[in-house]
Amino acid sequence: MRGPHAYRSPLPLARHACAHGRLPEWLTAPGSLTARLRRHGTVRVQVLTQGTRRLWAHERGVLGVAHGHVREVVLWLDARPAVWARSATRLADARGPWRAIRGLGNRPLAEVLFNGAGIRRDPLHVHRWPMTGPEHGRCRRQWAALPGPTDDDAPVWGRSSVFRHRGAPLLVTECFAAALSRLSALPDG
Repeated sequence: MRGPHAYRSPLPLARHACAHGRLPEWLTAPGSLTARLRRHGTVRVQVLTQGTRRLWAHERGVLGVAHGHVREVVLWLDARPAVWARSATRLADARGPWRAIRGLGNRPLAEVLFNGAGIRRDPLHVHRWPMTGPEHGRCRRQWAALPGPTDDDAPVWGRSSVFRHRGAPLLVTECFAAALSRLSALPDG
């Protein structure tokens, strides 16, 4: 795939994140991120933006369109922002197979992804956004506008995967705050 950050296998890049404590566990953990976060406290979803947006280059490569339905959120763990996330799908799919995402409000996307019948997930792809790329810039600006986080805690490492429902793709990108590197993503951790 082309774009500002080509997707790669999770394990080689996750090894580079080893200097960041337990972050590799979060980057490669399967299943619901929300469920993993809930083992450490109360999770709250804050919707930052939702609606029709121009897609980033890698999103255009996955979805095959220039504009799509985009939802950007922050997952808070207790009183701290923990994850910045962005989901994108084609406009027609946001009115069809993925219409449930338009009405989520402050509920987690995991309610749709891991409870819906017939939804499958492609492999996870770990990435570190280039500091000068539009993705990192958008995440950093939105993160800086939140109450409380510091620039040192802004997400840099993330993961992406495509969920498919009745053949329609939904690209989900999750970027992790540095504070998560102190918490385990493993069931017994």
